[in-house]
Amino acid sequence: TGAKYAVAVANGTAALHIAALALDLKPGDEGITTPNTFLASANCMLLAGGSVTFADIDPRTGNIDLHEIEKKITPKTKVLIPVHFAGQSCDMEALVALARKHNLFVIEDAAHAIGSEYKGVKVGSCAYSDMAIFSFHPVKTMTTGEGGAIMTNNKDLYEKLLTLRTIGVTRDPARMLQNDGPWYYQAHLLGFNYRMTDMQAALGLSQLKRLDCFVQHRRALVERYRALFAGDQRFSLLEEESYSKAAFHLCPLLINFDVVKRSKKEIFAALKDRGIHVQVHYIPVHTQPFYQGRGFKLGDYPHAEAYYQRAISLPLYYDLSTRDINHIVSVIKEVVQ
Repeated sequence: TGAKYAVAVANGTAALHIAALALDLKPGDEGITTPNTFLASANCMLLAGGSVTFADIDPRTGNIDLHEIEKKITPKTKVLIPVHFAGQSCDMEALVALARKHNLFVIEDAAHAIGSEYKGVKVGSCAYSDMAIFSFHPVKTMTTGEGGAIMTNNKDLYEKLLTLRTIGVTRDPARMLQNDGPWYYQAHLLGFNYRMTDMQAALGLSQLKRLDCFVQHRRALVERYRALFAGDQRFSLLEEESYSKAAFHLCPLLINFDVVKRSKKEIFAALKDRGIHVQVHYIPVHTQPFYQGRGFKLGDYPHAEAYYQRAISLPLYYDLSTRDINHIVSVIKEVVQ
């Protein structure tokens, strides 16, 4: 990525957790993220002792809307967590300008975006953020079986992340208050056992060698989907911005239910019967019972809610062939009536 430091961890959720902890959030401190994401993007701020609110999405891209972020910033706001949804980077140059204006930290949730580029720069370089996290879950563009990483250019954050990852312990003589010998260690923080295993790391190194190939193939698959659905008023795909070169983790298909008679549930069942297994990314976080218990309600983020009602995630993985995609699209067009 070009970042100075990387901390390998057990998974992307662990990466978000200790990235938020490293910022020393205090009760009353608030973070802003998108409702169109996995729960970990929001949970991390609560686990670190702060609170969370959301900013609605741009319906063209599925990414967080910067104008909506600005509306949500208050004196309590301390950190922004943009999510590079489906692999496409948010507009980080504009976002970091907003963060600097309000003296905010930025953690990029790049769980979907290993291998992606923003304005010709690799996502994860931290050119526009304090930290960026990746996920190496089995369904991601590259995998370590299960794992994640945190990137940063800040040495102090790097050293703190290393300590948080390893039970709060350091063996660095320069950081210890005393040193009884080569066996000695000290616990400086309340940390976690979030280390990646050696076997996972070995798999990750082999996957990194193939990452460019993975990205190129995924982009070709999405372009094939885009071409086959083009011109059909029942369907559309999210737009890719000119500044983006996304390593597509997901390919969401948006269904126009104004002209389609079948419900989303009926479409899912019919596709499953035909051997096509689709998914939905994501159920808006603020609609979950836990977050509704914290005061959020249906209607708070209408663009994210409307997106959820329309979206299904198409099959997308490296072994998928053009022939497979032709078949998938043909079946979907038969089923969605």
